[in-house]
Amino acid sequence: MAAEKKQEINEEVEQEDEGVIDPPEIDSKYRMIILAAQRSKQLQRGANSRTDIDVRKNKPTRVAMKELAEKKVNFEILENTK
Repeated sequence: MAAEKKQEINEEVEQEDEGVIDPPEIDSKYRMIILAAQRSKQLQRGANSRTDIDVRKNKPTRVAMKELAEKKVNFEILENTK
């Protein structure tokens, strides 16, 4: 039992070390548009693309949409607190 728990912890640490991105599911098209716009701004300001698409031949918005489709962009969904 303890050996299994150690193995699970080691696997989690390895995933964190590799930089595995596990974003939540995008629950609406509006959220996807907002995320793509934010990522597009980052790309326009000089951020590196996280996908194999050619950034010189494609607009930043297209690159951002492809990154979101491939789940290469990490984000959190924050709940509104009133």
